[in-house]
Amino acid sequence: MPQHPTTVEVKILDKEYLVACPEEQQNALLQAARHLDIKMREIRASGKVFGTERIAVMAALNITHDFLERDTMSSAASSILNAMDEKLDTALGESSGN
Repeated sequence: MPQHPTTVEVKILDKEYLVACPEEQQNALLQAARHLDIKMREIRASGKVFGTERIAVMAALNITHDFLERDTMSSAASSILNAMDEKLDTALGESSGN
């Protein structure tokens, strides 16, 4: 049974935010906030992007790019594994027919 949302305080780029979150997802939210904070600090430290809003947008774009790249790699790996599985099934079928 899902629990009622709880309020979680997260700190991103030295600013505190209160976020409603189901209790069972609190650790995942805190982990996501830490990841975002790290990415935003890296962008700010580069000195190429100024302003919290711009830093947040760049961090969102970078994180989304990483996610989509991993998703593409995962799909490619699944395709390779499926092809190998079919070859294995074919090879096993041929060897059991002998």
